[in-house]
Amino acid sequence: MEKEKVILTGDRPTGKLHIGHYVGSLRRRVELQNSGLYKKIFVFEADAQALTDNIDNPEKVRQNVIEVALDYLAVGLDPQKSTLFIQSQIPELCELSFYFMDLVSVSRLQRNPTVKTEIQLRNFESSIPVGFFTYPISQAADITAFKATTVPVGEDQEPMLEQAREIVRRFNYIYGETLVEPNILLPENCACKRLPGTDGKAKMSKSLGNCIYLADSADEVWQKVRSMYTDPTHLKVSDPGKLEGNCVFTYLDAFCQDEHFGRYLPEYANLDELKAHYTRGGLGDMKVKKFLNAVLQEELTPIRERRAEFAKDIPAVYDILKRGCEKARETAAQTLDEVRRAMKINYFEDAALIEEQSRRFNG
Repeated sequence: MEKEKVILTGDRPTGKLHIGHYVGSLRRRVELQNSGLYKKIFVFEADAQALTDNIDNPEKVRQNVIEVALDYLAVGLDPQKSTLFIQSQIPELCELSFYFMDLVSVSRLQRNPTVKTEIQLRNFESSIPVGFFTYPISQAADITAFKATTVPVGEDQEPMLEQAREIVRRFNYIYGETLVEPNILLPENCACKRLPGTDGKAKMSKSLGNCIYLADSADEVWQKVRSMYTDPTHLKVSDPGKLEGNCVFTYLDAFCQDEHFGRYLPEYANLDELKAHYTRGGLGDMKVKKFLNAVLQEELTPIRERRAEFAKDIPAVYDILKRGCEKARETAAQTLDEVRRAMKINYFEDAALIEEQSRRFNG
């Protein structure tokens, strides 16, 4: 019998979510939620993981839990179809992480490319918090606790998923088939796999300050688009322009559809024509930026408006999260029961063990 399809995905609540999150995973989550192909969808705020490198600033995490919840609801995640929850409210995840630590070596964690990159970003080379170092183990617990078959994330998370699969395989090899091996689901649009920052840096990141946030006003979006990194050698309109490393065109790859040209730039039929004109010269950066701004505003305006509506009743948003946590905890507790049984540490529920020990000591 085919196992039911389950999605697990989430974000660290260290700031409001940005359009890199949106094209990388949020937009796809909503499509998957509404596809009817998945029996359960779990979307969580990884606040415990966020504390691993914000332990001296818990207020940052605390304040952003509601910001991320508002972003979730604004993009179209529906609490009736998706379980929205907060990681720290599911204590079973900590216990599962503890058992998984015995299945992974220190050297294997050190080889994880995502961990290495994140350690460098945070200048942790000389002093790495253990909680941060074991991030892939914690993530594996999150995924397996809900028996997720599918994890929709950006390509930068691929090493994390591979580590989770290794943990599942090792656990099942030692203790018997208990856990489900997850598969990664990457964005279909290549430009969406890793959207660069507005400054041309490799990745849009809250810590680098190069983000366009889902909550940004129309004016803020335009200011950020206007100052966006393009081709530094494209000094005059007549100069040929380069597309590689040009943020404006990368963003157009991620957001633009042919129908946008009819609405905002009718002299071109599609993005290929716009690119061809830019590369041969005669097309200024500002004209392309104005077009990108129009495309982004069309996508972001309804999100911004929905966010403002949900923000009018914050207690109701917390209630959505509370109910989601209760539902998520039921599922995680069931998985943990199965893990304890498989590991033979369910002592008080194991009647056969008690009987066997009775015979051993009493003949």
